[in-house]
Amino acid sequence: MTSEASSRSCRARIGMPRRLARKEDSTILIDMVPIAKNEDSYGSTASTSQLNGHQEAAGRMGSPSKPRVDFVLVWEEDLKLGEQQDSTIRDKTDTHAAWRETFLENLRAAGLCVDQRTMQDGPGTVHYILLSAPWAVLCYYAEDLRLKLPLQELPNQASNWSAGLLAWLGIPNILQEDVPGVPPEYYSCQFKLSKLSRFLGSDNQDTFFTSTKRHQILFAILAKTPYGHEKKGLFGIDQLLAEGVFTAAFPLHDGPFRTPLEGTQASGLTQRQILFQYWARWHKWYKCQPLDHVRSYFGEKVALYFAWLGFYTGWLLPAAAVGTLVFLVGCFMVFSDVPTQELCSSADNFEMCPLCLDCPFWLLSSSCSLVQASRLFDHGGTVFFSMFMALWAVLLLEHWKRMSATLAYRWGCSDYEDIEERPRPQFAASAPMTALNPITGEDEPYFPERSRLRRVLAGSVVVVMMVAVVIMCLVSIILYRAIMAILMSRLNNTVLAAWASRIASFTGSVVNLVFILILSKIYMALAHILTRWEMHRTQTKFEDAFTLKVFIFQFVNFYSSPIYIAFFKGRFVGYPGNYHTLFGVRNEECAAGGCLIELAQELLVIMVGKQIINNVQEILVPKLQSWWQKFRLRSKKRKARPREAAGQEPWEADYELLPCEGLFQEYLEMVLQFGFVTIFVAACPLAPLFALLNNWVEIRLDARKFVCQHRRPVAERAQDIGIWSHILAGIAHLAVVSNAFLLAFTSDFLPRAYYRGTRAGDLHGFVNFTLASAPPAFAAAHNRTCRYQAFREDDGQYSPTYWNLLAIRLAFVIVFEHVVFSISRVLDLLIPDIPESVEVKVKREYYLAKQALAENEALSGTNGAKDTRFLGLEKSLGSQLTTPGVGQASPVPSEVTGVTSSR
Repeated sequence: MTSEASSRSCRARIGMPRRLARKEDSTILIDMVPIAKNEDSYGSTASTSQLNGHQEAAGRMGSPSKPRVDFVLVWEEDLKLGEQQDSTIRDKTDTHAAWRETFLENLRAAGLCVDQRTMQDGPGTVHYILLSAPWAVLCYYAEDLRLKLPLQELPNQASNWSAGLLAWLGIPNILQEDVPGVPPEYYSCQFKLSKLSRFLGSDNQDTFFTSTKRHQILFAILAKTPYGHEKKGLFGIDQLLAEGVFTAAFPLHDGPFRTPLEGTQASGLTQRQILFQYWARWHKWYKCQPLDHVRSYFGEKVALYFAWLGFYTGWLLPAAAVGTLVFLVGCFMVFSDVPTQELCSSADNFEMCPLCLDCPFWLLSSSCSLVQASRLFDHGGTVFFSMFMALWAVLLLEHWKRMSATLAYRWGCSDYEDIEERPRPQFAASAPMTALNPITGEDEPYFPERSRLRRVLAGSVVVVMMVAVVIMCLVSIILYRAIMAILMSRLNNTVLAAWASRIASFTGSVVNLVFILILSKIYMALAHILTRWEMHRTQTKFEDAFTLKVFIFQFVNFYSSPIYIAFFKGRFVGYPGNYHTLFGVRNEECAAGGCLIELAQELLVIMVGKQIINNVQEILVPKLQSWWQKFRLRSKKRKARPREAAGQEPWEADYELLPCEGLFQEYLEMVLQFGFVTIFVAACPLAPLFALLNNWVEIRLDARKFVCQHRRPVAERAQDIGIWSHILAGIAHLAVVSNAFLLAFTSDFLPRAYYRGTRAGDLHGFVNFTLASAPPAFAAAHNRTCRYQAFREDDGQYSPTYWNLLAIRLAFVIVFEHVVFSISRVLDLLIPDIPESVEVKVKREYYLAKQALAENEALSGTNGAKDTRFLGLEKSLGSQLTTPGVGQASPVPSEVTGVTSSR
């Protein structure tokens, strides 16, 4: 490997004047609450594993002669192909080279050390740009970005009531595991350079800024550094990646994830190795997740996702247990159910009318197995289970709010969205004006709300159009089912003819799944373009708007077919001699067992089928992609360095990994699953069990992806899971309404109760009660009479029983909804969103901050004055913070870096 390190790039590191050399401001930063003293609390914020781990594996800690690598940029160059390019492609290549050079020069001007390494073989070259930030640059941007840094170590506040209960009872907790190197917790506040010595660990430049903080600073610089005219969007690493100027940009992992020796002590493990050993292994499937370790290594956003996934999976356990019990009750009731026994033993007593125009007459007893299967799901236990799941969803979300608030406080993110979060670089570059932020008091890029509203409305029209496309696909599936049932019923094969409706329904579900997956890919790209055009100020608001668009589409995409089967299929059929049609094709009817068994089948095909496909994709596709990436790069390496040792640089090893694609798809998968588990649970009590089994696999699968297969993502802060919490609440409310209508109009629960109450008190004769006779005109035309499922008179008009049942069904819906919503409201009032202990701590911090502010104001005119030698520098830093172009990284003053940067 050849090194092309620039002589200009790292002059800022040696002999650089430290800004902490100024006379420290003597005012009180924050008056801490007295806690137990710990002599090791001061001097370093790094945990034992961070200090003693295999730091040499990645060369990250650095020294004056070997800078620490914070970020890596990569681009590949095909020299052989370049000789054969035409003028247009050559011009594009030259433009990319110019952009790249400008971008790197601007990074140097921002104070970064830029070191280029090249791996070259005959036909191609891979260029690695190793970026590192000097101490003064880190301090400057930490204040600019309002990063929170530690003041004083706290006792670990993690608590688990179930673990405490088991400990009190003396029962061993098999779910808990002692993970080494638990990251400490701190009192923290926004970094102020003038009070550097007050921050914990400020005397150790190597460990004061953790790797995640360094990555955040480097990525913030990369995101807003220009390579052309900012107003034309020529800025930021994201745009350069999209244009193909660079092929990758990533922070380095903390060394290899596998331990080099079997007997390696826990204190010698890196953070990545700890996560692999105690989190990402399959045999840890029943262990609690080390969320503090995940947050320390990957950031709050990733940690909150795994916190939500683990929390949701844990709550699925009681739901799965109750649902399985309800299903087993149905299994026992099948053989003792009177109407089912009557139907199966009816022989030729009930001859049924044809199900389509050219279909034959058929016997009701031929559907015995189908009716028995429907009784597994359609019985009195499903009413209890539906109400149980509605309250389960409410309790889950209420307790998640409490856990989310607790984690946000512990991780210092409680006010992130309101105060700390900065405008998106893309927004800042395109915003037409600036305005004063009423919270921070700073002048920030601004886009008029009225203009944004117009764009949002225009984007909503596109969303509606895409929803219409989904509905058109649904109609085509309905027609497919009807036509397929007609064609199969005409076959000479009696078995296929008897199961024509079932086969058509099943194949229709498979075709619907294919449509779902194809349309999802198309709409994702469209939603991203629309959301970018809407000009949302912060990354959180951008992601919320994007999420809402995609979820609306995916909701219709995934749930349209189950909703049709549950609430519309078989409702508008008509009666013999007067059937309703759609485009000349007779409307579908529910089979003899009702539409509930078909809905259960649809849910299992979509939900379980999607889970299997996703898991296979997440296991096989990354392995194939990773194998190809390693094969491609290592073949170049063997050609370039055939005589070198087999050692591999850390940036080369990480480049062989797959790019991290974010958490959106993971959240979407879980939220859609939550919808299947709650909205249609009356039709499939086993849905929570399948979800639980899938999530046990999903947690470890996602953990392995982040630790072993993907490049390390940039650590992002987050206050909560964003708009997903509101979507989950909306699904929970919709589930109450959906299950009420399912039980009232799709299930046989109310007709059975009505029959038992108006007849002899049992269900003998119930099958005959649910069947109507064909009108005389139809019977005369076919020279035979037949029966069909409906509450109608002989002339086809609705009978009084139909209207009585309709009133009972509507009353049931109203009572069910009001009871569940009332209980939910009471639970919402009784369970506060934020635990009382957290509220007390938050109020205490606000009080201490207020006291500190008052003391600062009182001392500012006396002994709290700053050293005038650095007062001008501080003012210059403040002006530099607001004067650069809105899409441009703030250049660090030469007083800080000790070098005048050239561009």
